[in-house]
Amino acid sequence: MGLFYCSSVFSVSIEQIAVLHKRFRQLSHNDEKLRREHFMAIPDLACNPIRSQIIQAFFDRRNFHQKDDGTVEEISFEQFLVVMSHFRPPSPHMTEEQRESVRRDKLRFLFNMHDTDNDGMITLEEYRHVVEELLSRSGALGKETAKSIADAAMLEVASISMGHMEPDEFYEGITFEHFLKLLGSFEIESKMSIHFLNMDTSTLCK
Repeated sequence: MGLFYCSSVFSVSIEQIAVLHKRFRQLSHNDEKLRREHFMAIPDLACNPIRSQIIQAFFDRRNFHQKDDGTVEEISFEQFLVVMSHFRPPSPHMTEEQRESVRRDKLRFLFNMHDTDNDGMITLEEYRHVVEELLSRSGALGKETAKSIADAAMLEVASISMGHMEPDEFYEGITFEHFLKLLGSFEIESKMSIHFLNMDTSTLCK
C-alpha cells in the first residue's frame, strides 16, 4: 500500500519504483534497511567533495516530507523513495503552481543539505565549510585561500540578501527565503533531476 501511496504523491510510476527498489536492494545487500556505511561504499561518491552532505541528506528527517527534524540511523525503502523523489524531472503536464511547488521542494532539499545544524539558517561557518571542501579538494587551492574566497562569497551573498548593511551590522547567515531569492533565476527543476528509468543499477555496485 505504501508504494502506491508514494507513487500517487510523487508521480512515480510502478516501473520507476521497480528500478529504485532494485537499486535499494543492491545498495543494502538485500537488507530491508539502508545505513550510512552502505552509501560510504559507493565508489562514485568517494571523491565527491560534498560526499558527507549527500549521504546525510538520506538520513535527515526533514527530507521525508514530515515535520520532524533530526536524523535516523537507517532508512526503509519508502524513505529512500521519498528522498529520491526530490530528483524527479518535472512533468511537461505540470501546472505552474505544481512546477513552483517542485522547485521549492528541490531548493528546500539543497538548503537542508547545507544547514547542517538544522537551525533554519546556513551560517558563515557552514557556507565556508562547503566552499572550502569544493575548492581545496581540487588541489588547486590551499585551505587558507579557499577560506578567503568563501568569506568573500558570503559577503557578496549578504549584500544580495540584505541590501545595504551598516559597518556594525553582523550577517548571521542565509535563511531559506534569502536562499530562494539568491537562486531566483536558477533553473533547478531539470538540473536537479535523475531519469529513473534510464539508470543503470549495476553502477552502484562497482
